[in-house]
Amino acid sequence: MRQLARRGASSRPFFNGTLNSHIIPHRWLRTSIAVAFSATLLGGAANAQSKGTPDHIKAVTSAIDSAAITANTATSKDWPTYGLDYAETRFSKLNQITAENVKDIGLMWTYNLESIRGVEATPLVVDGIMYVSAPWSVVHAVDTRTGKRLWTFDPGVDREKGYRGCCDVVNRGVALYKGKVFVGAYDGRLVALDAATGTKVWEKDTVIDRKMSYTITGAPRVFNGKVVIGNGGAEYGVRGYVTAYDAETGNQAWRWFTVPGDPAKPFEDDSMAAAAKTWDPAGKYWVNGGGGSAWDTITFDPDLNMVYIGTGNGSPWNRNLRSPGGGDNLYLGSIVALNADTGKYLWHYQETPGDNWDYTSTQPMILADLTIDGAPRKVVLHAPKNGFFFVIDRTNGKFISAKNFVDVNWATGYDASGRPIEVPEARSPDKSFDSIPGPFGAHNWHPMSFNPQTGLVYLPAQGVPLNLTGEKTLVQNAPAENKFGGTTGWNVGFSLNAEPPKNPPFGRLIAWDPVKQKEAWRAEYIAPWNGGTLTTAGNLVFQGTADGRFIAYNAKTGEKLWETPVGTGVVAAPATYMVDGVQYVSVAVGWGGVFGITQRATDREAPGTVYTFAIGGKAPLPAFTKYQIGNLLTGVKYDPAHVPEGTSIYVNACATCHGVPGVDKGGNVPNLGYVSTETITNLKDIVFNGPFKGKGMPDFTGKLTEADVVKIQAFIQGTADAIRPK
Repeated sequence: MRQLARRGASSRPFFNGTLNSHIIPHRWLRTSIAVAFSATLLGGAANAQSKGTPDHIKAVTSAIDSAAITANTATSKDWPTYGLDYAETRFSKLNQITAENVKDIGLMWTYNLESIRGVEATPLVVDGIMYVSAPWSVVHAVDTRTGKRLWTFDPGVDREKGYRGCCDVVNRGVALYKGKVFVGAYDGRLVALDAATGTKVWEKDTVIDRKMSYTITGAPRVFNGKVVIGNGGAEYGVRGYVTAYDAETGNQAWRWFTVPGDPAKPFEDDSMAAAAKTWDPAGKYWVNGGGGSAWDTITFDPDLNMVYIGTGNGSPWNRNLRSPGGGDNLYLGSIVALNADTGKYLWHYQETPGDNWDYTSTQPMILADLTIDGAPRKVVLHAPKNGFFFVIDRTNGKFISAKNFVDVNWATGYDASGRPIEVPEARSPDKSFDSIPGPFGAHNWHPMSFNPQTGLVYLPAQGVPLNLTGEKTLVQNAPAENKFGGTTGWNVGFSLNAEPPKNPPFGRLIAWDPVKQKEAWRAEYIAPWNGGTLTTAGNLVFQGTADGRFIAYNAKTGEKLWETPVGTGVVAAPATYMVDGVQYVSVAVGWGGVFGITQRATDREAPGTVYTFAIGGKAPLPAFTKYQIGNLLTGVKYDPAHVPEGTSIYVNACATCHGVPGVDKGGNVPNLGYVSTETITNLKDIVFNGPFKGKGMPDFTGKLTEADVVKIQAFIQGTADAIRPK
């Protein structure tokens, strides 16, 4: 998945040759021509049109293709694709803002995204035209010269279906190619928009089975005329896959499944036949999908013509239920290389064989060229949820090295062949286990960045305590005793925090040397779930924090150089770009994601907002609102005998979004231990076809009974009473 959140910041119940002088390499020549062409085209277009008009936007965005994206790496003037470049380094060569003058940057403008849920997108910017997505997959086009709206597009996702995704109704960004903006809608549609006007050009349903809870929260990637997107949903029992569509027409070009399907049916290709040998059919894994959903990282090497996919967790998480005879369960928890033209499997490296802990490999990967043991290597840099930092040869998938970047207790390291040396207790079917890292991951989707000048990767690391107790049987897509999210379709095969976890929570920024495989410096934070990073040739690292700050660090030393409040927690990564000779830095702010649904680290709140900074900016900060938590619930009449059963019903139906009553403080969804007495007394009027469906509240009609609601009320008030200071 991307993790599960039901635990907060305390251990309480729940939750990078030489050139021949006579022969110019084709790649160098191709890139040089592209740079010159793009500069001429973009510059001429900008001069010919009034900037910010539809004609100007059409001219500059129509010039964005694979050659232009590659050419932009020479200057980093624009931010034309997710991660800035195809290698997704998030390293900008702009150096107008430096470690020496960053103290002089100030706010230029803010833009209201008009949202109250998690904002995870990094903006794209081309010649001052910004495209950024908000919750519910709404796309905004903004003129960065003024901070004013150009257009918005809402794909019309049914708000009541928000529960069909594990981890908030988020969207990590859009793609831009030849005058079109591409967005993956939360409900599984891929939509192409006219970049100048925001009107829909085409739309495709990416979902193979509408009875299943497939979602899209990741950003599409576009290269060589193809748009590639994966899906989420492994917690709900889906089979993962990635699909490439023709950018002009939307016609499907290829599809590759991440795990095998029903062995009684023909396999789609040789890679699926090979994978099936690593699953135990006794578990009928295909009934629950198998998982492996590729919900985030997708990178592309134009020289090797390979696209790299990070695959997700098993469905269910618990391998004892999913594949009782054991096995590696390919291609869960893996990096997989595909032919970019055909989608044909080329190689894989499995980071977590037989995943048992929701250790997805969907976290952002970076392509880099490094010198290792005196030899140049083309590598993938990856820090997945399992707590180890991997360096892998991206030409063939061979393991180079792995080292844990946080404490871990499921493995002691990796052997020379690249297999983990597991701790046996981590798979015990009979014992509760404090999973370190837990399902939130030592690193989640929050993007990391790589600065070739310092040789360091800047990695948002964390620890969120979670205790796993294996279920004996799996009740498919249905509630069961203390089955987390069972009423809304979760199938993980573990009870969560049936025993309170003992390990402490933390959040930190780690500067990691991928050659030495060691930490260079760190910054500690008060909570997990801090934002993605940006690094620049100005010797800077930018990151937003869970406690509502945006910070600049010295990239070499880690010294904090500048910070500003931004009103609420930051989870997204920033972008930087040049407009009319001025370097800007923008970050989209909005607290949320799976941890941020139920938890918070700031006493302020604000709508989703894009903040844009430059040297000499003097715009005032917007007004911030104090988070109103309310008083601990009192006055709801209940029968104490209903509390035990109410606990199980609440875990099944409510805990995924509302956390533990009175224990958690609420994130972007209220904690029910701090709402009004009247609200809980009249809970059935909210639960059944209630007034909050437009904000993402599901209708529990047919899923719960009025008697169930009475027992939920007893649990909520009973828990509040139990923790009330005496």
